[in-house]
Amino acid sequence: MAAHLGRRLRRGATSGAVVAAAVAALAASQAPGTTTPPTDGASGDLPIGAGDASTPPDGSASGDSSYYTELPPLNTPNKPGAPTTSPLVTGPGEAGIPATVYAAYKRAEESIRSTDPGCNLPWQLLAGIGKVESGQAGGGNVDANGTTKSPILGPVLNGVGFANISDTDGGLYDGDTTHDRAIGPMQFIPSTWKTWGQDANGDGKKDPSNIYDAAQAAGLYLCANGRNLALQADLDQAILSYNHSNEYLRTVLSWFEYYKRGTHQVPDGTGQLPGHRSDDRVTTPAGTRPLPTTPASPSPKPTAPKPTPSKPVPPKPTTPPVTDPASRVTRISRDGATTLTTRAGSGFVARPTVLAVDAAGKPVAGVQVRFRIVGDTDARFAIGTREIAIVTGSNGKAVAPALKAGERTGAFTVSAAVAGRDLNAVEFAATVTERSADTLTRLDTKELAAVTGGSFADRVTVKATDGGTDAAGVALTATFVTSAEDPKPATDGPFFKDADGNAVRTLTGVKTRADGTYTLPEIFAGDTAGTFTLLLTAPGGGTVTVALTVDAPAPEPTPTPTPSPSESETGTPSPTPSS
Repeated sequence: MAAHLGRRLRRGATSGAVVAAAVAALAASQAPGTTTPPTDGASGDLPIGAGDASTPPDGSASGDSSYYTELPPLNTPNKPGAPTTSPLVTGPGEAGIPATVYAAYKRAEESIRSTDPGCNLPWQLLAGIGKVESGQAGGGNVDANGTTKSPILGPVLNGVGFANISDTDGGLYDGDTTHDRAIGPMQFIPSTWKTWGQDANGDGKKDPSNIYDAAQAAGLYLCANGRNLALQADLDQAILSYNHSNEYLRTVLSWFEYYKRGTHQVPDGTGQLPGHRSDDRVTTPAGTRPLPTTPASPSPKPTAPKPTPSKPVPPKPTTPPVTDPASRVTRISRDGATTLTTRAGSGFVARPTVLAVDAAGKPVAGVQVRFRIVGDTDARFAIGTREIAIVTGSNGKAVAPALKAGERTGAFTVSAAVAGRDLNAVEFAATVTERSADTLTRLDTKELAAVTGGSFADRVTVKATDGGTDAAGVALTATFVTSAEDPKPATDGPFFKDADGNAVRTLTGVKTRADGTYTLPEIFAGDTAGTFTLLLTAPGGGTVTVALTVDAPAPEPTPTPTPSPSESETGTPSPTPSS
């Protein structure tokens, strides 16, 4: 069978039976166990309204733009189970992926697996989509930072043969202020990029024309809605969300399976470009030529060519091998703050930053640095993980996402190391202290009074602030003391009650609410009359005192004897009855 199978499958014109047979043959030869998705008719496209020219449903990354339809060869790069991370080697041209593009796919997979392991994103899926969307960034036509040297633009989405999508970016990315166009190596339309765009190479920009940014965004997009790409149904759904076409699905799956069988890196700019796109109008089968319209003239008898002096042929210039930027790094070091401190529940102001340099001390861009939180802590990076991979920018620096402390206080470290290298890691010491308040204020000025044996009718409410800002979650201590001038713990007088009804004169473990306020529980007067003091303190220096007065109950009046009626009427005592 020919090395290439149906070098193009024209969208909307290829027989569904032929497509199914071709994919089945490809699957039988190089993808055991892969299921062939069903078709919905001769076109092989999913029904999305009035054909492919209708506006795609929300979530189509590419706006259902055109794509390369060429299928991989039947002869696979390697046998099943062969390594898929080989260095720059020779092999089938279709299996070669430009080095920078290859690195971007691998790093996107590693980064997303660290933040969303349940998605099970394989880098070969990104490679399959990248092949079909842009021919691996136009054969690796990218600069040292991974940005395409010239724009890669899809067709104008003006409703003529494609979706009708009015301009959403003011021409910022696609240069078109009337309609949108898919842009970059992963062919995002501007409106989708606005939602999913990433800065994966750390240069401070979210650029759809940068392969690192675009590959990271594509991976996150494919993993959306809790998909598990190890499941065929979720995998198919993810690919179809990129372009709503069954033919597109089959083409991407074919390259996906092909790359899973093995691949190799080739120098940037030397990748093999596919030959046909889904919007081609010429339907000449691959490997054939159109029949001539008139009989061909008889060919003259060949004559021997005249000998010409031989000239030395200069050797063709060889392209230097492209190496992984990480292999050039000889040292990484901390850049900026070396210690990190914040209070519980707050963000760290400083962000762990490292600098990667080569043997000459020059910064190295495009290096993946893995940051890890180490130790007994509930602190996390702002995205909610303990580990993340960041790529160094053109200045050789990798800056970790902001760190946010949990409620657990204490020390931990943030470790940074070059992924795939055994260079010494660098560490940042981090400390989380308890929440604090520099000011405590009582919110009312009522005099608190009670009688012995009773309780105080009014509750005490205080507000904690720190630097003038409401201090939430601050642990307060409330203690009854002998006086404000002599704050020794009191042994009698007012008290709180614990859960068992026992008297407690020092209350701990209470925290202010989100607005910085806290209302103390009921206060009981005790059995001793006098003036007492309640002292409230907070970490950070905030204090407030509250005076409490306990009075003895007023004595009950002695009853006056009431005279009998006879005494009141005569003024003489009544005779005593004789016995």
